[in-house]
Amino acid sequence: MPVTAVVGGHWGDEGKGKVINLLARDADLVIRGHGGANAGHTVVNEQGRFAVHLIPAGIFNPRALCIIGPGVAVHPGLLVAELDELGAREIDTAGLRVSTAAHLVMPYHQSLDRAEDEAREERRLGTTGRGIGPTYVDKARRVGLRVGDMLNPAMFREKLRFVLDRKYHELAAVGVARPEADAMADEYLRLAERLEPYITETQPLVDEAVARGRQVVLEGAHATLLDLDHGTYPYVTSSNCTVAGLLQGSGIGPRRLTRAIGVYKAYCSRVGEGPFPTELFDATGDRIREIGHEYGTTTGRPRRCGWFDAVAGRHASRINAFDGIALTRLDLLTGFPELRVCVAYELDGAQIDYFPSQVETLDRCQPIYETFAGWEEPVTGARGWADLPPNAQAYVRRLEVLLEAPVQLIGVGEAREEIVQL
Repeated sequence: MPVTAVVGGHWGDEGKGKVINLLARDADLVIRGHGGANAGHTVVNEQGRFAVHLIPAGIFNPRALCIIGPGVAVHPGLLVAELDELGAREIDTAGLRVSTAAHLVMPYHQSLDRAEDEAREERRLGTTGRGIGPTYVDKARRVGLRVGDMLNPAMFREKLRFVLDRKYHELAAVGVARPEADAMADEYLRLAERLEPYITETQPLVDEAVARGRQVVLEGAHATLLDLDHGTYPYVTSSNCTVAGLLQGSGIGPRRLTRAIGVYKAYCSRVGEGPFPTELFDATGDRIREIGHEYGTTTGRPRRCGWFDAVAGRHASRINAFDGIALTRLDLLTGFPELRVCVAYELDGAQIDYFPSQVETLDRCQPIYETFAGWEEPVTGARGWADLPPNAQAYVRRLEVLLEAPVQLIGVGEAREEIVQL
């Protein structure tokens, strides 16, 4: 399968880092195609436990080339800090490449991000404040600065002054003083000196790998229900985090894709605001959060937890045309006497089996559950289908039907090797 895309099927935090880390062992190229440091992947391998935010999770394979693609919003200071952290733990980052076409997150983007979300008051989105949304706004307005601009100091300074002249009133409206252009330019150009060995035109590298049939893994960030077009808008991220968006941000044509893997947890979680039909507000939800250590990789915020939502999950599966499912954290459900899966919604007294596009409608939806018997047997040591308890097998098989795609990987622990491959 030369080109494999890995995309989240719910609201993120599904364990994509584990799946990508597994696939990256045999990859020649791993590409991060969208998002920024507002997303994080947790990787647990023989070298330890790591949280990566901008650098692709494939970096732990020293034979793979890892690309931060054109669709990513890059804060150079955070990228340097991440490189330093990995270097301090003796992780080889020589294989990293950063696209000249990726857009830069600037300090004023972070100021705008925080100020705008605070101004929403009760309608706050709960952003990370990392400046990703305003960066993409400037990209669409065609006043963004790109990574490649830093390689020409004089041009970078000129472009930055041009942008700040036009953003003065926007910044003043939210109480942000006009930044000093030269000081900001000096800071970014110092960072550029550190990053220069990694910055390059990445499209030729991608084109060559695809043409030669190399193993390419496309690393999705966030998840489908946070997508700008297909998620719970406006409680979404600022990029397109479907398979289609990942291909666009990586520079690979859709006909080159050979496999799309949807990653789902065996239950659901969500960080931040927005509708969540199966959210649990009881001791069961608290138990899931504590057992699963459900706290954001990037923010540390406690995640909202609930039962598996197959209506939302099927919505993602159809949009992305998943060839297979990676179901993670099945081990976390061990010991629950009863499990539930949402198979439809009740909306104003009627049953529906689709995922509404309007959050006001979704807020009125009540989950209709199917109930499953739980299991007491530990599954962490399972490496084959027959090793799973019968009740766990029944749970997985029902999810396959509801998601309309076969389960191909089952995560039964944090470590890369703790997985059942079907």
